[in-house]
This record gives sequence, structure tokens and C-alpha cells, in this order.
Amino acid sequence: MSKDKTVNAASVAATPASQSSEAFACTQAAHDAVGFIEIDEVLTLRRMAIRAPAPKGTVLFLHGFPETLTVWNGIATTLAHDYDVHAFDWPGYGQSSRPASERFSYAPRAYAQVLKAYIDRAGIDRSKLVIYATDIGALPVLLLALDEPTIARQIIVGDFAPFDRPQYMWENLQNLKAEPTASPTRAYMNKTSDEILQNVHRRGLSPDEQFDLPADVQQDMTRSWSLDGMTSADAFAHYYANFTGDQHYLEANLTWLKTPVKVIWGEKDIYITREMGIEFAAKIGAKVDILSGIGHFPHLHNPKQMVEEIRTSFR
Repeated sequence: MSKDKTVNAASVAATPASQSSEAFACTQAAHDAVGFIEIDEVLTLRRMAIRAPAPKGTVLFLHGFPETLTVWNGIATTLAHDYDVHAFDWPGYGQSSRPASERFSYAPRAYAQVLKAYIDRAGIDRSKLVIYATDIGALPVLLLALDEPTIARQIIVGDFAPFDRPQYMWENLQNLKAEPTASPTRAYMNKTSDEILQNVHRRGLSPDEQFDLPADVQQDMTRSWSLDGMTSADAFAHYYANFTGDQHYLEANLTWLKTPVKVIWGEKDIYITREMGIEFAAKIGAKVDILSGIGHFPHLHNPKQMVEEIRTSFR
């Protein structure tokens, strides 16, 4: 694997002449900031780290299924004028390690420990850190916050399943939670990987609301679906095999959640409906923003709004 590297935002701050050149500059800046960081003898993560010339704080982005760190490219390079920005591929995704499940469980609690190790090894100042976590990234950061309330100055979460409420979840997600439906669902997801990668971000949206992924994001997700004998669907299935117990643990220990949390949710999320987010926010006494006309991937659907959410969290 390549040597770890970071890039300073000042080196890519030139104003482009057109929208197409701006998109190219963002993609190139994010590409230049990508390297690898070793977590332990089993796990090495591909990560992106962009350094601001005079950072006002640090932002760490945590992706969901079936994403990779490339989903943050545009948002990261925009924010990196004012903030240090980090993102990494979860184990089982992108170009990060994919050990056998006997060596790494892929459980939300295991991901929580990966997150802790990353923050420590990257030398991030927790007092100036905002974490935005979506989908599979959100439960791990909340589990970590139960044990370490100072893990961040604020956590922003959305479009995930904090509680065991199958009625708020898409049928295939319900089916992954236990046998006998889990194994056939995993096999079906692997069989239909092309369709998932092409349409996962479009489902539930009207034709006028649907959008295309940036080419570099689509290519990286496709290229990274299968690596070292494991697919992203396999990692997702391992995560879900441990999911219910970790959901129960979070709900039973919510009184220990002291880190400031904000909840945002796509109004049209069909995978995990907004009722889940509303209930979670009410239980922890947090603010919840339901984003009109947005589906499961707010950061892809309306990245400008996500940039403003992050900036607001530092005010």
C-alpha cells in the first residue's frame, strides 16, 4: 500500500475558470490527499486528510453503504479552506483492509474502536472536532461517545438505525438482521451489485429529484465492491449480524450520551424512514432537521446544504 500523505488546502486554492475545471480541481485535490494509515496488525485504512492553511477546527466524515471516502470529495475540498478535513474507508469498503470475519467482526462496536484508533493515530484535537456520520457510520460513533463523551465537540448523525425498529426499515435491511432471511438477502445483494451501485441513491425519489453520482465516486464504488475475497455486501451483512445487539445497547444506555448531537434526515429516505430519526432525537433531546425532498444520501443529494450544516456546528 502507498505511503500515507496529506495535502494542504492552500496548494489547491486557485479559482477555476469554469464549473468543469472546478469539479476537476476538487477531484484532484481529494485524490492528492489520499493515502493509507495503519490501525493495527489486521487493519489498514485508506484515508483522506486535507489540511487547511489556518484551520478553525477539524471535520471527520464517516460514510455508509455502499460508499467509499470519495463521496466526500467535493464537500471536503470546499470545507478545507477553513477546516482540516478527514475521511476514511471503513473496513470492508473502498481500499481499506477486509480481514476474515474470524479476525474482525465488522460489528458496530468494532467499528467504534476503529474510529477511536483513527482519531488517536491521526492526532486529531477532539475539542475542535465535528464528526458527521451517516448510515453504518452513525451507530459506531454514538457507541464510542457513550464511553468517551469528549470524543468530539459535536456529532452530526442521520439516516441510520439507532434502535431496533424494523418497521422503520426497508425490507432487505430487516431481512439482514437474522436468519433464515439474512443469508439469502446477502447472496441477492451480491448477485445484483451492479443494480445497487447504479440506483441505490435514486430509490424513493421522483424522476425530477433523482441525481447522478460524480463519475469518480461511481467508479471508485464499483472498483472497490470486491477486494481480497470480500464484497461490500459481505461486510454489510457481517455488520447487520451484530446490529441488533448493539442497537439494544445504545438504547439502554442513552443517559450516558453526553456529547452534543444533532440529527439530520432525508424526508424521502426509504431505507430508514424519518420516523426513526424523529424518535431518536426526541429520546436524546436533540434538534432534528428533516430535509425536504432529500433521500437517504443528503451529502450527495445536496452537498451545499451539508457544507452549511458543518459550518453552523462550529459557530
